[in-house]
Amino acid sequence: MSDNLVVVEGLHKTYVSGPTRVTALRDVTFHARAGELIAIQGRSGSGKTTLLNMVGGLDSPDSGRVVVAGQDVTALPEEGLLRLRREVIGFVFQSFGLVPVLSAAENVGVPMRLRKTPTAEREDRVRLLLTLVGLEKHLNQRPYELSGGQQQRVALARALANTPRLLIADEPTGQLDSQTARQIMELIRALVDSEGVTALVATHDPSLITLADRVLEIRDGAVTERQAAEPTTTG
Repeated sequence: MSDNLVVVEGLHKTYVSGPTRVTALRDVTFHARAGELIAIQGRSGSGKTTLLNMVGGLDSPDSGRVVVAGQDVTALPEEGLLRLRREVIGFVFQSFGLVPVLSAAENVGVPMRLRKTPTAEREDRVRLLLTLVGLEKHLNQRPYELSGGQQQRVALARALANTPRLLIADEPTGQLDSQTARQIMELIRALVDSEGVTALVATHDPSLITLADRVLEIRDGAVTERQAAEPTTTG
């Protein structure tokens, strides 16, 4: 089990709103090996985002355990969670989350500024990452000057800024057209292979999961695992 970067055991999560109780996760258990791309598939509201938030330490379960890079995420204090998210995990969101007034290069450099990375080292890393995602000619452009696909490439580069071991991407292609979405997923696949990062990518698009090593399918908070080549079930 030593090659497992992520271990999830028996996660349960229920949200209560007045008289309504919604079970978001039901006894979810899985692992992710180092350098593996796992697609998490399911309809909107199936529990994908809740699961990713648990793994990334953005939310806590009612019961169960999450271990990332040997650290029990569910037992870490807030200071430990901040360090984990800064040094071990990179996040990519559907909404891109770029700072509008900053250039592409400045956006990518934000995580390294927070870690107080020396300027020369930070600038070299920014150029390398933007070249890696095919945006070496767009360093000085602001988000509004870039297409949606380009903005998501900047977001990917930013997520990799501090050389994370785990990349968590929640519907990273949700705002993109099908061709651009495919390009972004292919880029994530290439980054997993070249950087050795483990990636958990939530998507409801069945055409994109063929690039994954494994697929976790969530229905009503419960997870089943299958190979990416298998057809999705219907109903």
